[in-house]
Amino acid sequence: MTDAQEIRPFQIDIDEADLADLQLRLERTRRPHPVPGDTDDWSRGIPGGYLSALAEYWRTTYDWRQAERELNRYPQYTTEIDGQVIHFFHVRSPEPDAMPLLITHGYPGSAVEFLHLLGPLSDPVAHGGDAADAFHVVVPSLPGFGFSTPLSGAGWELGRTSAAFAELMTRLGYERFAAQGGDIGAGITGRLGATVPDRVIGTHVNSDRGTLALAGEFVPLPDDLDDEDLAVVKEAKAAWQAGRGYLDLQNHTPDTIAAALTDSPVAQLAWIAEKFQLWTDPAKSPEESVDRDQLLTLVSIYWFCRAGASAARFLYEAAHSDLGWVAESSVPSGWAVFNSSPVVRRIADPEHRVAHWSDFTEGGHFPAMECGELLVEDVRTFFRTLGR
Repeated sequence: MTDAQEIRPFQIDIDEADLADLQLRLERTRRPHPVPGDTDDWSRGIPGGYLSALAEYWRTTYDWRQAERELNRYPQYTTEIDGQVIHFFHVRSPEPDAMPLLITHGYPGSAVEFLHLLGPLSDPVAHGGDAADAFHVVVPSLPGFGFSTPLSGAGWELGRTSAAFAELMTRLGYERFAAQGGDIGAGITGRLGATVPDRVIGTHVNSDRGTLALAGEFVPLPDDLDDEDLAVVKEAKAAWQAGRGYLDLQNHTPDTIAAALTDSPVAQLAWIAEKFQLWTDPAKSPEESVDRDQLLTLVSIYWFCRAGASAARFLYEAAHSDLGWVAESSVPSGWAVFNSSPVVRRIADPEHRVAHWSDFTEGGHFPAMECGELLVEDVRTFFRTLGR
């Protein structure tokens, strides 16, 4: 390797000055005038009272240094690929025959989503599992996300990122590997299977009921759906239309929202916390669905790395590339759907081409944080059928 290709150990160490700046900005937040009686209404976005309480917890109770110590317990590295610094977790299994597994996060996510899965996936015996299910786990931060910042330039989208992650696995010595991901990560995972099929053992993706919103637009709407099925699809489409403003804005004018997300921590908090309310298990509140401190760790990393801006630019580049979100692949595939409905497979996989399909009533868009045990077991079950 050249010096530019070198893999360098990495430890997170946010400057005290940055922590003090965050505290001051939170303390001096300028809030909108409250609307009388409008305290818990999410129909117009995140309620002011809820956001104020969460921001105050972030300011007075949440402990970044404790989170930093927990993150630094796991081996992290950086390397430069195609001119871009890529940050990643790399946890090698104690099992010599472990399968290399690349996990890719989505939006508005982070590699820290998978923190509590690194141990069970890499060392199943220590967590009550079988040594045969062990993985060498690699979890990179997408370009422009987390510590894969700042962006080196324009043009980072699914295709370029997939090529970079394939190169990352090469540098780590993994000629063949498994791939897993959700949201953007599902697109990267599928594209790896399509572009380097000889290297990919299998692809496993996760999604949620929101997949139904694609019916009739990106995938055909089956003719045999009854009124009850159509009502489920209609509900999903309505929810997507009501909540897709974040994507439309970033797909067209990412630099406008970038200014707010970079200058105001409460803006960044509201931007992400709203998605956790909308996209996690609808039977639970956000605090019941995910650990509040883990959510604030994710938000804090967006803030410290100024990733709200660069993540928005990644979405813009993806929307303006000539690549779709789905790439056809011949490698074995698995799909886990959380907060699912039987209608999802009838629309997304009507001919049952996906070798391994799992429907879960629990969870939602962030299963690694919501119901990690289910995701781990489904990943194990799928790749167990493919050998080492």
